[in-house]
Amino acid sequence: MSESLLGGRVMLHVGDCLDVLRSLPENTIDAVVTDPPYHLHSITKRFAKTGRTESTASKSGPHNRTARGFMGKVWDGGDIAFRPETWAEVLRVLKPGGYILAFASTRGFGRMSVAIEDAGFITHPLIAWVFGSGFPKATRIQAEGYEGQRYGGQALKPAVEPIYMGQKPFSEPTGTANILRWGTGAVEIDGCRVTTDDDLRAGASKLWSHYREGEASADRRYQDEGGTNFAMKPGVRGGDPAGRWPANLIHDGSDEVLAAFPEAPGQQREVNDSFDPKVGTAVYGDYGPRPTVLPRDSGGSAARFFYTAKADADDRIGSKHPTVKPVDLMQYLVRLVTPKGGLVLDPFGGTGTTGEAAWREGRRALLIEREEEYAADIRRRMELAMAGPDERRRRRAAMKPQEEAFGLFGGAA
Repeated sequence: MSESLLGGRVMLHVGDCLDVLRSLPENTIDAVVTDPPYHLHSITKRFAKTGRTESTASKSGPHNRTARGFMGKVWDGGDIAFRPETWAEVLRVLKPGGYILAFASTRGFGRMSVAIEDAGFITHPLIAWVFGSGFPKATRIQAEGYEGQRYGGQALKPAVEPIYMGQKPFSEPTGTANILRWGTGAVEIDGCRVTTDDDLRAGASKLWSHYREGEASADRRYQDEGGTNFAMKPGVRGGDPAGRWPANLIHDGSDEVLAAFPEAPGQQREVNDSFDPKVGTAVYGDYGPRPTVLPRDSGGSAARFFYTAKADADDRIGSKHPTVKPVDLMQYLVRLVTPKGGLVLDPFGGTGTTGEAAWREGRRALLIEREEEYAADIRRRMELAMAGPDERRRRRAAMKPQEEAFGLFGGAA
């Protein structure tokens, strides 16, 4: 069953993701941004102490795949995110060069990433989402001599969720040819730069050694078109007035996370020629004078080098789903890998954050959700997305008791 939401910008398919994926034509999806089940149920329950038996077998596989998972949710049981055949169907419908971003737990990331790669995806470096809202579940040792020690599967405070990043192989001989044919294969760098109030005009001091305020210089090309000096590195060390180069780390901006970053004064930059000569060596000759340098920006926490996605009251929309992602985070990810106006797929729709993010970013979304409870959340989210600010505030007030009970934290959404 397919439903049209947000004026046709979001399509919702209620049903099993594999069934729905098999009904879709190949090479029609521009990007995949999804938050599949994390399968955090007991390994003993999943595989059983005695191996494969009648009690652990099921129609979906040889093990206890109907076991309850995270917070007792049946949908988190099983192993659908760990099965290559799941991602093979995703690969089939994705256009050549299209990207996939998939959240995982730190425990399950290895199994999921191997399954995605085995399905045929090219693996890119992961993206880390760092947050301060996690809580440990450690057990105190009730024995003398073990004070201060704990045990358990989550003894350390969880503070990061990995996001798998992969890509369907090109169908054309070059990336440019593939992008021109399919529109997929590139990431949106400028649209995802980390904005800053700092002055980022200067590049490497060697390139800008002749630049002076008010003077014309060929080196201004760095500001408008990018540098021509291969020694320059884009990113946190300056480079583009539009902002810093996006990194594979995203954080939630919480006080706890900000406190974990060190203070960073920023790269030094040349400011003038009022300096004393520096005596060089007799072997290679005099190095000549050294420039006067000052910090490139006003300094502060190194957290400013990375994109910040903060959770707010609009993220949960009254849902009882245990692990809703911030819409700001999903918007950033959708914008990063989905072409403008493109179609993004989320085979595990949850509460619909990918759909709302796509709509807000001028993209389209195709959501698949098996659980009717969460399909209802998706419909409500899309309805609220169209509501005016007064109506949103009124509904927010009505939903507040539920949200206080469930909170906002990471996981499958």
